[in-house]
Amino acid sequence: MRIAVIDGQGGGIGRVITERLVRALPPEVEILALGTNATATAGMLKAGANEGASGESALLYNAELVDLIVGPLGAVVAHAFMGEMTPAMAAAVAGSRARKILLPLNRSNVDLVGVAAEPLPHLVDKLVVRVQRYLEAEQAVR
Repeated sequence: MRIAVIDGQGGGIGRVITERLVRALPPEVEILALGTNATATAGMLKAGANEGASGESALLYNAELVDLIVGPLGAVVAHAFMGEMTPAMAAAVAGSRARKILLPLNRSNVDLVGVAAEPLPHLVDKLVVRVQRYLEAEQAVR
């Protein structure tokens, strides 16, 4: 199982997600840090990602090579992360066959009706539980 963690800017959210996933998942699960820039990728690598790549080309290429994509909602919104998420990158993530588990953070001027505002640590905890459930369901199918 390969999981891509996507983030931009300073990579702080991706770093927190990566740290929590590394602690919660079995070691055979590969975590790929996909940053819109080198700083974001470096933060996720320091948090324990197995591999990392930065920029549009890397994201376009790897979006189809992973089983699961996690990160902030901005990963599927063109011009998110203060413009770092290009339309092609957002389309690649949204169009990927990989399952996507995204945090509903309102930094892209997108409001999700019916989603309660919660602190980032609580959202990441919920993301990790969803990833664990996804992995369990995938293993049950095999």
